[in-house]
Amino acid sequence: MAHTYTQIYIHYVFATHRRLRAFDQDRQKELYDYIAGIIRSMQCFVQCIGGMEDHVHILIGMHPSVSISDCAGKIKANSTRFVNEKGWALGKFSWQEGYGAFSVSQSNLEAVRAYIKDQRNHHLGKDFIEEYEALLRRHNVAHDQKYIFVEVED
Repeated sequence: MAHTYTQIYIHYVFATHRRLRAFDQDRQKELYDYIAGIIRSMQCFVQCIGGMEDHVHILIGMHPSVSISDCAGKIKANSTRFVNEKGWALGKFSWQEGYGAFSVSQSNLEAVRAYIKDQRNHHLGKDFIEEYEALLRRHNVAHDQKYIFVEVED
């Protein structure tokens, strides 16, 4: 073929380490703008970013030269540095080691965008662990509940 044509959408989910509630609504906006810049620097396209105080959902149109793991790694590393420079966490901020990455078809794009944009209302009836486990089940991802999150310390 003379040219590469792709349409690859990935829905990422990142949780803060020990589910620290680090991002109030003002910080969320600033963080999402920063993450959008990271994504654009990889020649990917931001479809939607949303979340809560302890996690973020990102829907990305992927560039074919960028791997799913490289994209997640760059977003997490650079946004971690940004949050630490801002001093938004007591001590050192980090994301949990793992992440969720789910493929999204063109036919489901609008539904996933709406889901991400409506996180605040969505979490009135479901906590993040329930939400994440539901995503894993919906995408038929085998998992062991005890290995999903690093537990919150008392």
